[in-house]
Amino acid sequence: MNKNILVSFLLIASVLLVAGSISAAEADIASIDNVYVDGVSVTELAEAVDPLSVIAGDTIEVKVVFTADVDASNVKMKVTLEGENDDVVATTSKFDVEDGGNTYVRKLTLKVPSELKDDVSGHVDLVVKIWNSEYATEDNYVLHVQRPSYDFSIKSVTTSNAIVAGTTMPVEVVLKNVGYNDADDVYVTVSIPELNIKQSGYLGDLVSLEDKVCKIGYNDDDELVTSVDCSDEDDTDTASAKLNLDVPYNAKSGVYTVVVEVKNDETTNTVKKEVTIENGVSDIALKSGNDLVVLNPTNQLKVYTVKYNEEAVTVVVPAGESKNVAIAVPTGDYKFDVVVYSGETVLSTVEFSGSNQEAGVKLTSPVLVLTVILSIVFLVLLVVLVVLITKKPQKTEEFGESYY
Repeated sequence: MNKNILVSFLLIASVLLVAGSISAAEADIASIDNVYVDGVSVTELAEAVDPLSVIAGDTIEVKVVFTADVDASNVKMKVTLEGENDDVVATTSKFDVEDGGNTYVRKLTLKVPSELKDDVSGHVDLVVKIWNSEYATEDNYVLHVQRPSYDFSIKSVTTSNAIVAGTTMPVEVVLKNVGYNDADDVYVTVSIPELNIKQSGYLGDLVSLEDKVCKIGYNDDDELVTSVDCSDEDDTDTASAKLNLDVPYNAKSGVYTVVVEVKNDETTNTVKKEVTIENGVSDIALKSGNDLVVLNPTNQLKVYTVKYNEEAVTVVVPAGESKNVAIAVPTGDYKFDVVVYSGETVLSTVEFSGSNQEAGVKLTSPVLVLTVILSIVFLVLLVVLVVLITKKPQKTEEFGESYY
């Protein structure tokens, strides 16, 4: 019996405690006097049922003026723009308020959601909340949101993350017209500024909506009659492009920035993406004696021009192969640069220096050496023979016998 009474008492106390907490949480912490968006009072506009218009994607400043109804600590203010898919939220740091008619001002900045998919305009809820663990105050306002007059959304940029120097890098771009108006004469440009390479393409015209609503007129009941998809079947608000960038053979290994720019006469939008370029060949031209070895590290046939002094030599190198180019060096001490071009682009510069002195005749051929030796032997024998022939024989002295 006593146990049941104790359980009942605890149950009643818990209910009262929860009810007290709920009551405290529902009590107002402040009275929101006015809410301003970019300096315009949305509180006054709400009373006139005329919502303030803001532009999707813009950053707005929300200023809240409020009067404290209680003494409270660890108070925070939160402003939320409630989109169809995601909410944009900004929150202040903690602060204290005192009752007694004191007025407070807090400011926050938010970015208006860009979620207008099937319409050029719509509405978004602006929610202001001031609270701590005991008290809370919340007010709601409506903002009119419309697309910017002219704007592009670059949906994706697709390319390989690692590129080999000397190859072609394809870049695929998908974009959408998210502006209020049609976009005429749209161009897309893809570039790597560090390598001074770029490619551009023409995308034509993009409508403001994939399915346009055309005004037809009024019926007998003075109702506006409209028709969906009354535009040309070829009209679209989305386009894609594939552009190829030729990465130079002499591009050094490293991380580079790919810049994608979409523009027309009214607006420009730019995004960036990092890619890694790998170069396993330090240089495409090497010095070998008095020859220049020209390399082609690509999978395509290449035509180079080798220039030095007053000379210009055209060299055709098959894919993945090399060619030797004989460099004519002058007599004496020399020092000059040999430059390799691809079109007007300098690919490599190699210094040639040294000394080229005239030398006497060198007996390097074995046949020539043997001929010289035999000639010398012949001359020696000839000389000996001449000497022997021309030498007079010595007379013999005759002795007679005498008899006495």
